[in-house]
Amino acid sequence: MTIQDAKQIKLADYLQSLGYTPIKQQGRSLWYKSPLRNETDASFKVNTELNQWYDFGIGKGGNIIALAAELYHSENVAYLLERIAERTPYIRPASFSFGEQKAHNSSFQGVQVGELSSLALIDYLRGRGINIELAKRECKELRFEHNGKPYFAIGFPNISGGYELRNRYFKGCLAPKDITHIRQQGEQRDVCYLFEGFMDYLSFLTIRVNNNPEEPRTEEQDYMVLNSVTNLSKAEQLLHPYTRIGSFLDNDQAGQRAYENLKKMFGNRLQDMSHHYAGHKDLNDYLCHRNQAKQAEKKSQVQSARRMHNQPPKKKKGLGL
Repeated sequence: MTIQDAKQIKLADYLQSLGYTPIKQQGRSLWYKSPLRNETDASFKVNTELNQWYDFGIGKGGNIIALAAELYHSENVAYLLERIAERTPYIRPASFSFGEQKAHNSSFQGVQVGELSSLALIDYLRGRGINIELAKRECKELRFEHNGKPYFAIGFPNISGGYELRNRYFKGCLAPKDITHIRQQGEQRDVCYLFEGFMDYLSFLTIRVNNNPEEPRTEEQDYMVLNSVTNLSKAEQLLHPYTRIGSFLDNDQAGQRAYENLKKMFGNRLQDMSHHYAGHKDLNDYLCHRNQAKQAEKKSQVQSARRMHNQPPKKKKGLGL
């Protein structure tokens, strides 16, 4: 993708692909709650005619590349173009409704939220190595129509009432887009573990339960899921009370940059936990490879046992008389 290619993308379409929808429209201006920080009133404006944005809260604005620079905390244009290009499969013409109900998900119709029970979704999670009982506890099943077609997906809730949506063929967000903060009951925890996506969070819980089913120690710390590295600024304030933060971000450029930005803010309170899954894209990739290795080892042991069972007994050597 070139700079000119990126500039051809409408900002409203790009923001929608990230899970952000406008609160209101005034002439050629769409008003959003800022994707760059937490706020209660919409002060982030997109001029649809000029295809430019401006955030009144931080006094910055510009084109899509300037927006990506703020979202991904980088000034490397080649890197920003890669991040924008990653969203192109999800970029579609945006349409919005601003009636009395302020519908933020006009492309999602007839949304129904229930318990996770679809065999297809459960099979998908098993394929990712996820413990199903944990998934049922942490996630919901959403059924809806999107662009006139029926869908069902795993729904992972965020702190603003929205959902991250996932199935084998679809990845999206039911707005509003936000982070997920899981606080344990009882005394305030001193430690929080930070994840980029909910599949990594579920992978962590699964690994803990697999390693020690009797005492998995999953409630000793709080958890935070960014649901996208673009939500990093929204997490910073909520992370301040913790004395230790374990970072389980992805082993890619976006994850590394996010870690570096957090390190500047939290110093030694931030611990890089990615060494536990070094050589893998993320924690779920590590879990999947570990499961595959175990299955291969088990299959090898079974085949070896069969060969031993089917092997004819060795003839005893005589005394040569």
